[in-house]
Amino acid sequence: MYNPQLNAQGQLQHLLSIEGLPKRILNDILDTAENFVGVAEREVKKVPLLRGKTVCNIFFENSTRTRTTFEIAAKRLSADVLNLNVSTSSQSKGETILDTVNNLIAMHADMFVVRHQQSGAAHFIAQHVPPHISVINAGDGRHAHPTQGLLDVFTIRKYKPEMHNLRVAIVGDVLHSRVARSEIHALTTLGVPEIRVIAPRTLLPTDVEKLGVQVFHNMEQGLKDVDVVMMLRLQNERMSGALLPSSQEFFQTFGLTPERLALARPDAIVMHPGPMNRGVEIDSAVADGKQSVILPQVTYGIAVRMAVMAILGGGNAA
Repeated sequence: MYNPQLNAQGQLQHLLSIEGLPKRILNDILDTAENFVGVAEREVKKVPLLRGKTVCNIFFENSTRTRTTFEIAAKRLSADVLNLNVSTSSQSKGETILDTVNNLIAMHADMFVVRHQQSGAAHFIAQHVPPHISVINAGDGRHAHPTQGLLDVFTIRKYKPEMHNLRVAIVGDVLHSRVARSEIHALTTLGVPEIRVIAPRTLLPTDVEKLGVQVFHNMEQGLKDVDVVMMLRLQNERMSGALLPSSQEFFQTFGLTPERLALARPDAIVMHPGPMNRGVEIDSAVADGKQSVILPQVTYGIAVRMAVMAILGGGNAA
């Protein structure tokens, strides 16, 4: 079946979504990222794989953490990096997405990292660039955030290598979360047998069960004996209408407290893609506790984004 992310040889050409990518591609990215983890510990935190290449971070939607980790990753691969915050530049003057992209192509850009509030924006750009240019989706609307999904499964694999035995719970605002979708596709492809989503009915997509997950509306039942707890941010900026009575009430019912975490397995890990709303999705005692791997997620995110860019740029070893 045709996949717009792969070239004629079945190699990764763009990273637009986890959905539809074969297991071998995901494992290739994760294994390559493993090689890059140690780069941060070197005196000179650089490898020359993308020397002479130009990576353009085009962010039509703000995200300091994602843009910063992509920038660090590209620079550690020795690429030249151009950051474009389009929300405050040409597009506000009426320039189209393709005008922006074509101008950057004329400046000999080699790779685009695209974040956009509209689902499908990265796919649209990938359809209109020459074959020597790669596009990475850094988050589009509610649709996908593939590198976040990959860094999350990389983190899980570091702490829980027996992925075929895991029970993973994804908790909170699944409806608006592109991270949750990417996460579910990645975990399913990598053979995780039980994925639970825990949320109020108003924050779940219609027919979410078709993604192969078990649905829980009760936090205590959903967390019982899980190995991994992935908390999601309440995305108030994407909500229309009253989907929740209040953030305080959400915390009372679906917030991750030490008491609720105690229902999971004793060695369960706690994750959050960030930024966190403390006291809304997660108690500070849990976020800063010994089971939290939230900061390692950020660290591993750089290695995973290096791996993706290295593979797309034609190299895959540190």
